[in-house]
Amino acid sequence: MLKKNDVVTLEITGLTNEGNGVGKADGIAVFVPLTAVGDVIECRIVKVKKSFCYGIIENIITASADRCEDGCGAFGKCGGCSFRHISYEAELRAKEEFVYSAFTRIGKLSPKFEGIIGSQNSEHYRNKVQFPIAADEKGRLFSGFYAKRSHRVIRSEGCALIPDIFTEICSRLLELCTERKVTAYDEESGRGLLRHIYMRKGAHSGEIMVCIVVTSAKRRGVFAEIAEQICGEFAQIKSFIMNINPDRTNVILGKSSEVLCGREEIYDEMCGNRIAISLHSFYQINTFQAERVYELAREYAQLKPTDTLLDLYCGAGTIGLSMAAGVKKLIGVEIVAPAIDDAKKNAAANGIKNAEFICADAEQAAQTLYERGELPNVIIADPARKGCTPETLKYIAKMSPERIVMISCNPSTAARDCAELEKLGYKAEQCMAADFFPRTGHVETVVLMSRVEGK
Repeated sequence: MLKKNDVVTLEITGLTNEGNGVGKADGIAVFVPLTAVGDVIECRIVKVKKSFCYGIIENIITASADRCEDGCGAFGKCGGCSFRHISYEAELRAKEEFVYSAFTRIGKLSPKFEGIIGSQNSEHYRNKVQFPIAADEKGRLFSGFYAKRSHRVIRSEGCALIPDIFTEICSRLLELCTERKVTAYDEESGRGLLRHIYMRKGAHSGEIMVCIVVTSAKRRGVFAEIAEQICGEFAQIKSFIMNINPDRTNVILGKSSEVLCGREEIYDEMCGNRIAISLHSFYQINTFQAERVYELAREYAQLKPTDTLLDLYCGAGTIGLSMAAGVKKLIGVEIVAPAIDDAKKNAAANGIKNAEFICADAEQAAQTLYERGELPNVIIADPARKGCTPETLKYIAKMSPERIVMISCNPSTAARDCAELEKLGYKAEQCMAADFFPRTGHVETVVLMSRVEGK
């Protein structure tokens, strides 16, 4: 029986999506951070559970061929990346296995697995960043990312996942705020002014939105001066917004916002359409990978000019609008009101007249559409990590579409939902993984489900 502080020799044979390697000692699974498949290590047991243990590396006896230099001083401390210590090829193999395992083990499904779409960029691919702000002992502001399972800010001097210009803007912004004695928000005491710096960038357009999240507007004049100065120094900034969040909460954005410089939105292109991106609207973080996945979803959907397409969880409408020209009618559903406003603007800006957008919960909308007699030929569902509710799936099936294309950022809930749809008369035909977030533990899944005739 393993005990805390035991040192055992361990061969790593698998990976979890948190970046932990997995090996067995005395027949018990041991999870060890920062290891790679093929490592043989001396491992110190640090926590013992009933059926598994956690360990840390004491010594690497034989290093895996998958290992590489992580290239980041914050790796292992910041809670962002999980796989910087292995090659990108090894990461893709692991993520493909995460999806395959979820569908075969959790869902008990057997679609045709078609591999994984790797990201064309594994660095600097994020079009959005949210920096928490802290202060050092001299009151100088700095940004970074939270440590795993905590709200302790780990200083970052240039994250490899974001565009360099985000780092440059943030650094200059904090310099100006420090000069004006702006205080950093402290979660424990609830005191301080500046909570987060939030930025978005159009991958095609280059336009940038900067948002400062503050606890109150009491220094609005100071922030307005800073906004004018920053916008003058960085021509790509087209929107500078102050968002007010006075609550003691983990939610980043508050309900009240004011534009201090420029516009209230920025613009980008997605699949050839001009897209407005507001502060609150959902927009895929890896634009170029999203375009490739939307093309795959279009292939799976097999749309015809006579079809009605229902786009559930549509965000700013990017998926549905990319396919609108190929169908008779598009219906988009999203619960976030500003996102629906953006979707309507995007349809109008691109001359798309066959689209209807509904602001509602997916479950409520699915029921309403069913009851009003809408019978979409194809439904695309792109839910949040928690997946679809059973009632949503029930009404999706009741509408009896020929095909359902599920796009999910959580393989486990996607497998669960697809298994439920199989009970309701559909079959999982094809499945492909897609890596939207290189070097992190997240992986996207695209699944085609077809209606089984006679059910």
